[in-house]
Order: sequence, then C-alpha cells, then structure tokens
Amino acid sequence: MLDFMMVASSLIMIFCGLWSFTAYHKHLLNSLLSLEFMMLGVFWLMSIQMAAIGVEGYFTLFFLTLAACEGALGLSLLVLMVRSHGNDRFMSFNLLEC
Repeated sequence: MLDFMMVASSLIMIFCGLWSFTAYHKHLLNSLLSLEFMMLGVFWLMSIQMAAIGVEGYFTLFFLTLAACEGALGLSLLVLMVRSHGNDRFMSFNLLEC
C-alpha cells in the first residue's frame, strides 16, 4: 500500500508539473520551474522503481546530475533573455530579432 502511494504521488507530481507547464507558459521562469518539478517527480519515481527491483542507485544519481545541469542551462538562458530583451515574457520575444 505504501509503494502504491509513493508511485501515485510521484505520478501526481509529474502531471501537476505538466499541467503547470501548459497552463502558465507566459513567462520563461514559470516554464523552467514546472520542468524542474517534473524532473523531480521522474527522479522520485525512478528512485522508487530502482529500489523495488534492487538495483544500485548510480543511474538515479546520473539522472539527478543531468537534471541539475539542465536547470543551470535554463537559468543561464533566462539571464541571457532578461539582459537582451528586458523581461522573460514569451510574447515579447521576436524570432527575427535573435
């Protein structure tokens, strides 16, 4: 019963992150935060599944490292967008200006 609750809560995290990614996509920071929330849910689900089958946690640590690198890349793009355009709204970006 506890395993089902943990898997269900991680799936709820993933779907809430997906919903917030589609619903609040006006700002780049909101999109990045919802992507990180989805990655955290996937990490939790993967950790539960790896622990259930008895595999070492090296792959989950590798996934967590890649998620942290993705977050750092997203924040650097956010800083670049704010410095070049003045804000992080998607509607103010023009494809021809870049």
